[in-house]
Amino acid sequence: MTNLNSPRTSRGQWAALGALLLPVLLISVDNTVLSFAVPHISEELRPTGGQLLWIVDIYSLMLAGLLVTMGTLGDRIGRRRLLLIGATGFGLASALAAFAPTPELLIAARALLGVAGATLMPSTLSLIRNIFTDPRARTTAIAAWTATFAGGAAFGPLLGGLLLEHFWWGSVFLINLPVMVLLLIVGPLVIPESRNPQPGRYDLPSAGLSLLAMLALVLGVKEFAGGGSLALPAVAVALVAGYAFVRRQRRLDDPMLDLGLFAKPRFSVAVASNLLAVFVMVGGLFFMTQYLQLVLGMTPLRAGLALLPGIALSVVGSLVAVRLIRRVRLAELLGAAMLATALGYLLMVLLPPQDGAWLVVVAFMVVGIGAGITETATNDTIMNTVAPENAGAASAISETGYELGAALGTAVLGSVVTAAYRGRVDVTGMPESIVDAARDTLGGALSVAGELPVEQAAALRDSAAHAFTFGVHVTSVVGAVILAFAAFQAWWVLSRR
Repeated sequence: MTNLNSPRTSRGQWAALGALLLPVLLISVDNTVLSFAVPHISEELRPTGGQLLWIVDIYSLMLAGLLVTMGTLGDRIGRRRLLLIGATGFGLASALAAFAPTPELLIAARALLGVAGATLMPSTLSLIRNIFTDPRARTTAIAAWTATFAGGAAFGPLLGGLLLEHFWWGSVFLINLPVMVLLLIVGPLVIPESRNPQPGRYDLPSAGLSLLAMLALVLGVKEFAGGGSLALPAVAVALVAGYAFVRRQRRLDDPMLDLGLFAKPRFSVAVASNLLAVFVMVGGLFFMTQYLQLVLGMTPLRAGLALLPGIALSVVGSLVAVRLIRRVRLAELLGAAMLATALGYLLMVLLPPQDGAWLVVVAFMVVGIGAGITETATNDTIMNTVAPENAGAASAISETGYELGAALGTAVLGSVVTAAYRGRVDVTGMPESIVDAARDTLGGALSVAGELPVEQAAALRDSAAHAFTFGVHVTSVVGAVILAFAAFQAWWVLSRR
């Protein structure tokens, strides 16, 4: 741990770090709280399977699409200023989401939360890069930043469980308001302003192209998994927009995104590993919370306690990584951490449709520690690759990987679970009026089962539980294969340098 009295660090710097961790804590809590609210939203608002995924995804989608834009904007107008503007917008959008009466309005409110959140995240990491000039202190600060994400994820299920047992699902959004108010009071007092003294021209077409590419990409993934007709057109739009964005960056004198950074193997591997670590953590939470609550019948609080050891170990992994970074080569560190995460996913292939809570606990512990080490190591590598004046753009790239990983984790793994569930659930002999709802989601099946005679209701519940568990098995294999490939690629590329 860096000495607080070191001539290179001061108590004021650590106080600024404490304030910067407030929005990080908020956003991580918001992500996991929503995961636990999914079954309640599914039963009360009756969204379709696609709408349910959009409710979860749209927040991360808007973040991923706008982070580069907001990161470079912070470099120009001031990172602290952008942080405080975003805090105000995030609080207002949270209140709107809490009282949304329909799935469509909840999706819109979550989109606004994503726009506001995109102003928060690049600001926190880029301010850390500029506040901490000592590399050792900076590594510790980045580890604290990463651990706060994991710690917020650990606190979120407990808080969410308590709220959902006593209040309606909208209460999970109202918890954002006091944190934002505290940041608006403390932030101007302890956080120094910083910006790029020569930022160059701001390019709006680049911002639009990046957002279009991200939105179209995830839409294509969703449509492909669900057999929708928009899959190929959406992917085509994503490829065209992505190509146009890259080409425009290469022609601009002051590009929004410095593509030269990706020519550095350490940087590009760190970004990809960062994305995949979040991909499996968030995607896993999407189906594990439903398995615990809807298949095993656990309360939100008990489900949160079941996942708490794994999320707590991700905090431990984030902090342990500070020492490992100084002693182990990045190739071996990333390879081993991601292989550990893959092992955790393989354990979930063994989940039964009954009494599988203990196995979820063990599997998620393995996933958590591997993801925690990966996140700290990758963020430290990304931020130490760039000069301080470009910290906003670099942190935006890191956060884009994080949020895109979160969006794709839910979209890809959530869509795989949904597709496998739909192919297995048995609705033979069920009334036509409930067939679509029963096939769409597990929550929908359990909801409409109450409208059936006792025997039919029991048969539908049993079939839905077995179908969803099968979906978890399929998805776990997919996640493990992706992680194993990523681990090998990281080790292979970095060990040759």
